[in-house]
Amino acid sequence: MEWKRDRLYLLDQTRLPLEESYAQCSTYQQVARAIKNMIVRGAPAIGVSAAFGMVLGARQFKTQSQAAFLRHMDQVARTLISTRPTAVNLLWALQRMKCLLGKNLGGGIPRIQRELEKEAKRILEEDLKANRAMGRQGQILIPDGSSILTHCNAGALATAGYGTALGVIRAARAAGKRIHVFVDETRPFLQGARLTAWELMKDRIPCTLITDNMAGWIMAQGKIQLAIVGADRIAANGDVANKIGTYSVARLCHAHRIPFYVAAPLSTIDLSTKTGKGIPIEERAVAEVTCVQGKRCAPEGVKAFNPAFDVTPHQYIKAIITEKGIIQKPFQAGLKRICKL
Repeated sequence: MEWKRDRLYLLDQTRLPLEESYAQCSTYQQVARAIKNMIVRGAPAIGVSAAFGMVLGARQFKTQSQAAFLRHMDQVARTLISTRPTAVNLLWALQRMKCLLGKNLGGGIPRIQRELEKEAKRILEEDLKANRAMGRQGQILIPDGSSILTHCNAGALATAGYGTALGVIRAARAAGKRIHVFVDETRPFLQGARLTAWELMKDRIPCTLITDNMAGWIMAQGKIQLAIVGADRIAANGDVANKIGTYSVARLCHAHRIPFYVAAPLSTIDLSTKTGKGIPIEERAVAEVTCVQGKRCAPEGVKAFNPAFDVTPHQYIKAIITEKGIIQKPFQAGLKRICKL
């Protein structure tokens, strides 16, 4: 993503890997649609995009009534928060922007607009730094010569840049380690096949694309040494919400005694949600299941179910990698401690 000439430019992830084109957002409504329609996706990237959505929303206000401005900004925030309910980074970024707005009420609307832009830029830069720090922290967990399983896309496309889980893999490669990545295709939206494979090939990191239901058999053959994924929300006890299918991967890793790691920034940790049972799970259009890339693959009229995320219980997670360090069990104490740093 890029903020340029008062516009937010987003690489359109619905068109990858066949076409590299950018969606231009000049209003908060366009940002909301881009998030809802998966033009931009990935918890950190959604949060950063929403921050710039607040900037655009503030600039769309044309009068000088502060009371009307506050009502308008509440509507902007409500519109953006309604787009994707599971990723807590979205709420985190919007709360941060609203807090800054409140602190600058005495300075007038033009000042608030300027300060909101500065804050959104800080959020973007902080995410980039966090991703690189996460990579440095996490790459020590990857032995030289490893084959790594990923699920969904937790790379540069899912963040302001570099990536969470894929950032750890990038850092391991940069450290000179010989690695190979098995990429789950990640049905139904194919984030692995379309996006993770595209990123890895851009970086010339050796990879092999597999269908989701191949992972267990490949583990049984001894071809995978560890799995690493991102997260959309981490509850206070260490339960993790991530792309649907993550739970299956974690259980398979547990059965085969393979380490299963989660990489996520502190903005993904939600200490107010005690366990994974409290995490809202987004359900998306059934057409994503009955169709592949817009072409029907199931009978007309068949019932379908499309939860976008699942929850992996903390007992199946070996460690959680953050920009401030690696959290080992017990996660509840570790998460609380690291959020205070």
